[in-house]
Amino acid sequence: MTTQRVAILESVAEQPHCTAESVESDVCTRIGSISRQAVYDGLGTLVEHGLLRRIQPSRSPARFETRTGDNHHHLICRSCNRMIDVDCRVGHAPCLEPSAPAGYEIHEAEVIYWGHCPDCRTNEITSRSRKR
Repeated sequence: MTTQRVAILESVAEQPHCTAESVESDVCTRIGSISRQAVYDGLGTLVEHGLLRRIQPSRSPARFETRTGDNHHHLICRSCNRMIDVDCRVGHAPCLEPSAPAGYEIHEAEVIYWGHCPDCRTNEITSRSRKR
């Protein structure tokens, strides 16, 4: 474990669902400097070793979190892109079964729920009220 990887891991632990760009900025503050490639390499290594989880929502940069090895999903706001963890309704992986698994042994299912967070919903309602 290098100083850079420790700083990357600490950064992700303190800001769940962060992007590589935000990790780079935070790690530079922590240890002085780090190359963008070192951040990507470090994130990749930490994901490969199961210390981080990579989430790749549609039309969004990859995000990273330290919550690994459990059965949870994510909810993302379509307006502000805020992401939160959502525990799976069923307590064991996978919590979703395909209708025709084609002989595959399923280990995990990834679900991303899309919607609007309470803040964005409030802002939208307020904005509509002002227009009237």
